[in-house]
Amino acid sequence: MEIKAIHHVAIITDNYERSKYFYTEILGFSILKETFRADRNSFKLDLAINGLYQIELFSFADSKQRASFPEQRGLRHLAFGVADIEKARAELISKSIDVQAIRTDEGTNKKFCFFNDPNDQPLELYEL
Repeated sequence: MEIKAIHHVAIITDNYERSKYFYTEILGFSILKETFRADRNSFKLDLAINGLYQIELFSFADSKQRASFPEQRGLRHLAFGVADIEKARAELISKSIDVQAIRTDEGTNKKFCFFNDPNDQPLELYEL
């Protein structure tokens, strides 16, 4: 097998409109396709950044809360590469997003910080 890239990450929300706003208006993803699946009473939102397909956002009213803290098995977080972490962090803060302090990765000497999406999914900004 020769994997060429990560195609997408799927995220489930219990509040579709709030999460749609967060990923499009706060983080700047563009909508590729929005589908309502009546048989599931669920939306599927295909989102892209820089024209690349990245996130599938699903809504399920009966979704269960996944534990993230303390550390749990499974997807820990999703990281977004940014050119200027101070600027990106300041932009999130200006939009009332609670963002942790910037830290330095001891292995790469690159700066990073964490914040959460509306469903408490940990997200990371990582300076490229």
